[in-house]
Amino acid sequence: MSFFYFVVIFLLFNWFNKSIKMTPLRDKWRTTLSLGQIGIAILYVTLENILSQTTMILAGTVFLIGVVQYFQKQEDFKGFRSYLDAHYPLMAVGFITWLISIVNSSFYEKYDNYIALATVGAFVWIMARWAATKKQREELRMFAQKNTELDRLVAERTAELTNQKQELQNTITLLQTTQQQLIQSEKLASLGELTAGIAHEIQNPLNFVNNFADVSTELIDEMEEELNKGDIEEVKAIAADIKQNLEKISHHGRRADSIVKGMLQHSRASTGQKEPVDVNALADEYLRLAYHGLRAKDKSFNAELITNFDHNLPKANLIPQDVGRVLLNLFTNAFYAVHQKKKSLGQGFKPVLEVNTSQIGNTIIIKVKDNGTGIPDAVKDKIMQPFFTTKPTGEGTGLGLSLSYDIIVKGHNGKIDVESVEGEGTLFTISLPIGQ
Repeated sequence: MSFFYFVVIFLLFNWFNKSIKMTPLRDKWRTTLSLGQIGIAILYVTLENILSQTTMILAGTVFLIGVVQYFQKQEDFKGFRSYLDAHYPLMAVGFITWLISIVNSSFYEKYDNYIALATVGAFVWIMARWAATKKQREELRMFAQKNTELDRLVAERTAELTNQKQELQNTITLLQTTQQQLIQSEKLASLGELTAGIAHEIQNPLNFVNNFADVSTELIDEMEEELNKGDIEEVKAIAADIKQNLEKISHHGRRADSIVKGMLQHSRASTGQKEPVDVNALADEYLRLAYHGLRAKDKSFNAELITNFDHNLPKANLIPQDVGRVLLNLFTNAFYAVHQKKKSLGQGFKPVLEVNTSQIGNTIIIKVKDNGTGIPDAVKDKIMQPFFTTKPTGEGTGLGLSLSYDIIVKGHNGKIDVESVEGEGTLFTISLPIGQ
């Protein structure tokens, strides 16, 4: 019966060797497990001719205990401990068999068959556990294969999603670049509309400067004549006139300077820095520039400009270039609307644009009202959307009101509302916090 004990040890080494065959443990334990198989086979053949049957059973039991305990302590084989535990019944049978043979040899010889049956039963139990463990191992192997396949699919999907993300990122970058180009185009378009208005506006103060300079030159000649005559009183009167002329020259020079600075502010990129701004002056400046810009393209166009400015308005903390661009856009759209209606109705129609400013609490209100074509109800909710325009193809990018909305609402924490009746006119209302 000792054969079973050595066979179990041999099979234990063999089973471990197969179990770790496709794992990283293979290289670490291959030599030890192979030598263990060879060693136990040689040991059995050697001891069988030296020891008695009962002593062989004891030796096999001791070797089995040693091997099981050794592998139980190895961290690499902690997953096999349930299988190793299946060997304890055979160990117990081996010790009991040896004790019975020592204590009562006659009882051992009489019931040897029953003891052999217990040994076979313990061996069968080990084989059953081995079969169950093998099935579990096969299931684990299949599960590992599925996990590997799943990992591969996940990796492929991840790579696909990464590529899609990169493509989307490239598309977003392209769209952002295109948007910036369109914004710059919109800005340049408004700049072009300003150019004629600037030329007209700046010509007036320059004419005054030239005229008063010429008059002052003549007065200086008169002063020299009076000095030669010794008429001091007349000289003082002429000097006073020259002083007034110089004050007027200075005033109109500052007016020209203001127009030029306004032009430069509009043309340069926004700094994003807010500063105290006279809203009335800003609205008046861009109103006249927009009006003269349209008249430069169509000399026949005329409109009544009505301004109701609250002269008690405090200065508001704004980005002047941005808010000026919004006002220019609203004025330009209003002039376009009344001009189109004028073309439709003829001389019987009088274009009117009205600009009002007021203060409600800590908010400045700017209202731009026209009696133009108005906005249809069907598109009223869309006019603030990017690229939406009611103008014919080639006459608008659809970015003006969208940019205006972003500047007022997102850039200044304000509001921009629109009321319109198709065929009667439109009212835009801008609300701007004073101190933000």
